[in-house]
Amino acid sequence: MAKRQIPVIVLAGFLGSGKTTLLNHLLSRAGGSRIGAVVNDFGSVEIDAMTVAGQVDSMVSLGNGCLCCAVDTSELDDYLDRLARPAARIDVIVIEASGLAEPQELIRMILASENQDIVYGGLVEVVDAAEFARTRAAHPELDRHLGLADLVVLNKADRVADAERDDLLVTLAGLAPGTPVIPASYGRVDPELLFDRRPRDDRAEAVRQLSFEDLVAGDDHGHEDHSGHLHAAYDSLSFVAEAPMNPRRLMDFLDSRPPGLYRIKGIVRFEVPGSRQKFTVHAVGDFLRFYPSPWARGEERLTQLVLIGSGIDTAALREELEACQDTEAAAQAAGEQTMWGVLRYVQDPEEQHDPEARHDPEGRHDPEVHVDPEERADAWS
Repeated sequence: MAKRQIPVIVLAGFLGSGKTTLLNHLLSRAGGSRIGAVVNDFGSVEIDAMTVAGQVDSMVSLGNGCLCCAVDTSELDDYLDRLARPAARIDVIVIEASGLAEPQELIRMILASENQDIVYGGLVEVVDAAEFARTRAAHPELDRHLGLADLVVLNKADRVADAERDDLLVTLAGLAPGTPVIPASYGRVDPELLFDRRPRDDRAEAVRQLSFEDLVAGDDHGHEDHSGHLHAAYDSLSFVAEAPMNPRRLMDFLDSRPPGLYRIKGIVRFEVPGSRQKFTVHAVGDFLRFYPSPWARGEERLTQLVLIGSGIDTAALREELEACQDTEAAAQAAGEQTMWGVLRYVQDPEEQHDPEARHDPEGRHDPEVHVDPEERADAWS
């Protein structure tokens, strides 16, 4: 089974946008998941740290200025090491950035970390709907921050009229093309958008399948209409296939995933000569990674994926995934070279020291990586 890596999520946004409120909401709705929080306050009095104290399983707070101004990643690595150690039993790490932080540098720090127990979990940019115009005028760099985001939360949406909110959604869609934009009030965003909530006896499972039954289990008050629930802001698709997936077709699908598709997770079955492994897939925004591991004895060999997004056409996505399946004859005829596109996103130890080989904060796409098949022989063992 693939070793589970802990996602590290950056929660950014200018002062007063509601980051701490959102973090506290995540903590209160974490279910069986354990959250480790890094609170990056600007200044000597750590108000945010005091706000979340006692509500998080393991918290470290960075004071005395902005974390992103650190010369190297050693300090952040120390905190991530503490939170990622097995004894802490943390499921997700959230870095609440200072309102004056530079998200791009935080992303680089996470990607440059030498800790192989963590994985980048995306940048969530929180926007104050009521103050957006004034904030943008005072801080033009906000446009660039939005362009880096994997998810935009339009917070305090209840404080503006419907017409103004709709205009804001159009503006944000233009500043962050293809990025899901979720309206929210009081930071109430469903945690399933960011991480998997699971009961404590489910810890060994690498990828847990989600359904809307999971999402509404703790939020259903016996009403038929769920339009006011948190999960109504996004769509989810569960896909299961017995036939193996064609590597080239699946990579074409992943490389051209549509706007609004925020997360993809699950297990992929390939049947390529020489390969005796399953591939766990983790995608958030434009970040993509595959983790090969042996099939367990007696494990049913299926592709099982969950796709989560906002405004996505789930029927069309299902059709595209079904078209990625291989016939048995085609799978047997395929050569190992068909896996090269997948192997580009299997992490090498060398990548630990080359963040640009994994994620480009400027373009938000993994750059081309040329693969030597001999160097990836361990992927077939």
